[in-house]
Amino acid sequence: MSGAEQRSEVFERAAAESLIGGYRTLPGIRDEMMDQDGQPRRHWMPFLAALAELGSDELRRRFSAADRYLRDSGVFYRVYDDTGGGERPWSLSHMPLLIEDADWQALSAGLIERAELLEVVLQDLYGAGHLVADGDLPAAAVAGSPEFLRPLVGIKPEGGRFLRVYAADVGRGPDGRWWVLADRTQAPSGAGYALENRLASTRALPDVSRNLNMQRVASFFQALRTSLMKLDRTGEGRIGLLSPGPLNETYFEHALLARYLGFLLVEGEDLTVRGDTLHVRTVAGLRRIDVLLRRLDADFADPLELNAGSRLGVPGLVQAVRMGGVSLANALGTGLIEAPALLAFLPRIATRVFGRPLKLPHVATWWCGQPAERAQVMEHLDELVISSAFGRALPGLPDGGSVLGADLTATDRRRLSTLLARRGGDVVGQDIARLSTTPVWTGEKLTPRPFMLRVFLAATDKGWTVMPGGFCRISSAPDARAVSMQKGDRSADVWVLADEAVSDTTLLPSSANVKVRRSSGTLPSRAADNLFWLGRYVERAEATLRLSRVLVGRLAESGDSGASPLVTRLLGLLGAWGAMPRDLARATPARYAVAVLTRRDVPGALPQLVQAARASASVIRDRFSPDAWRALVDLEACVDAPIATAPSEADAAERADAALRIIAAFYGLASENMNRLTGWRFLELGRRTERAIGTLRFARTFGEVGAPLGSLDALLQVADSLITYRTRYVMMEARGPVLDLVLLDPDNPRSVAFQVHRMANHLKVLPGRDQDAPPPLWERLVARMQAELAASTADSFEPAWFNAMEKMLMELSDEIAAHYFLQGHAPEMTPSLSHVGA
Repeated sequence: MSGAEQRSEVFERAAAESLIGGYRTLPGIRDEMMDQDGQPRRHWMPFLAALAELGSDELRRRFSAADRYLRDSGVFYRVYDDTGGGERPWSLSHMPLLIEDADWQALSAGLIERAELLEVVLQDLYGAGHLVADGDLPAAAVAGSPEFLRPLVGIKPEGGRFLRVYAADVGRGPDGRWWVLADRTQAPSGAGYALENRLASTRALPDVSRNLNMQRVASFFQALRTSLMKLDRTGEGRIGLLSPGPLNETYFEHALLARYLGFLLVEGEDLTVRGDTLHVRTVAGLRRIDVLLRRLDADFADPLELNAGSRLGVPGLVQAVRMGGVSLANALGTGLIEAPALLAFLPRIATRVFGRPLKLPHVATWWCGQPAERAQVMEHLDELVISSAFGRALPGLPDGGSVLGADLTATDRRRLSTLLARRGGDVVGQDIARLSTTPVWTGEKLTPRPFMLRVFLAATDKGWTVMPGGFCRISSAPDARAVSMQKGDRSADVWVLADEAVSDTTLLPSSANVKVRRSSGTLPSRAADNLFWLGRYVERAEATLRLSRVLVGRLAESGDSGASPLVTRLLGLLGAWGAMPRDLARATPARYAVAVLTRRDVPGALPQLVQAARASASVIRDRFSPDAWRALVDLEACVDAPIATAPSEADAAERADAALRIIAAFYGLASENMNRLTGWRFLELGRRTERAIGTLRFARTFGEVGAPLGSLDALLQVADSLITYRTRYVMMEARGPVLDLVLLDPDNPRSVAFQVHRMANHLKVLPGRDQDAPPPLWERLVARMQAELAASTADSFEPAWFNAMEKMLMELSDEIAAHYFLQGHAPEMTPSLSHVGA
């Protein structure tokens, strides 16, 4: 080592020690950052020195920026609990896990060997069955698993592989060796969250990550996408990511991966089997899909041949797989390998396949379906973890899950003994995994916490590719033996440090011969449905805000009392929309206005509308720009923000103004950032339909003959047309000119005529229109409305005219839904506003 290198190391060590003062490792547990002598490990020192140079205040600022990025991006994890579950913001441990290159290469080699072994096992169990016939694997350890799918026996996957994606949960023991704790072969989750962790951590520490030669993770996703695209036999590049839907705990990841990889995010109801091939329902009709990246448990994939109670799968999917009509990654039935029971037999199988033990050991496991193993488990009960052999809850074990033998009471031990005698094959005993620790930043100092690392592998033509990093989960408890995001633990980025500079990797194609395309591909019917209703929900929220602002403005400016005819009419309109609470007895109009803006238990009030809009947008996250999503998140935060205990008209007006500004930003993003393709047109159709309906109701309420004084002014305000009117007419509001402006003026973006004209333009270019057939009903409805508007004059409006126009708009909405969406008509949630697509 040169003198300069020695001086650099001395400086780094001194800086690192200034940051980690007081850091104490746990006795008998390996720590990733500190060695057994209490000194920082060499590959950690440059990183710690860089953090120390930044200082505590700057670290807090940067880590707060990472948290803000995750919050603004809407990264969440759905938690299942006694309250029915909900979205929990993603919890990032700001300190990454650092792994040096030589250590990583050894871990990767062991995992690649393990993936190859598991592929051999799957090929045999769903094929010739030699492992069971020759006694290497008991039949009960296979057939006892609910993931062994008998209808898939004998079916060869397209491309010859059962596993396209494999993940392993690994931990490090006190001796420094990596151990496999569990195999993930069903539908491994976490790769998308690992990607978000990387984006957040590199935003917080861009200079630090660049200087440390951190390996990029994009190469893994590139290899995965390339591998799956080679299974596409039609050459159309149509690959789907099959998700259970937005209520799944990792749905955010499904949408993220679909958008990042360029895949089509689909659910079971989006798909149908015709003949022996799989198709996706789109607004242009059925389109074939050749490859599915599966994030749905196999048992739920097909209610015809697998779980008859499933409402998430695709009837006939197994037959399509059987006939080679679709490729699944991973293949149906691969979840069998996740059973802990199989861990007891993998060492013997590895010796048979490779002629030697596995490079990477897994936690020692005893399957209690054999007498000798049952006896050994009971004899060493205090030293073992008792778990289900097949991953399902077991009666007789506390909470039905894994439990430390030492924690069992005398009564629990008797129950376990009975369980082992009756159903020993359902139980395994495993050595206790003592996880190593990694540092966690608490805001003031570093603290060691146990961690578990999930590493991802993708099968390619050249073998297995390992993601250089992974999904690190960190326990909140200092002595945890398992880690769970469901229980509130955190995750961290994983930095694999190369010995030399790392080249950048991108998912953009490098070939100069890529075919030019101006279409964004297939639009599923469900996505169109939710875009349409997103437009309607946001527009209804804007209308509700404008009504509320007119109400509080009227009260503040003119001192109108609750008995004023105009205020009464405003309150009546809000009540007719379902936005007015009914449990406020003799409340002031200001209090009613605040309730409209804040009450979450009122179906048509602002919080419910915003929640419905966000729900619709969440189902199409793969098609939604991050900026537009942040606008919806900001709108929800604005609506949920605390308001004064005794709110005034000014408080309500301020809340309405802030929310309207966010909605204006949302529409601006949709107008400027969305390509003028089919998805944008459905968003526009929903928006224009709802705006036309709202404007008709405003005009009917405030523009009728004999309306209270100030009604026409209120109509111009709620229709956002006051400035235009004042510019045109140097006079007080008159019924004819006002109604002409808000109903008939083709240049006013708020008029009914403008909305109908825009809808007509969109409907003419939607897919699925047969140019040789007579015009469909929706085109005839629009033409009829255009003719009616063209034939009307400002002094000819009667209540029946408004009713007829609104009825045609409702019928138009139903016709669009019946032709393009999956769902039919549903009972209305509030007048003119219902949605079953979200």
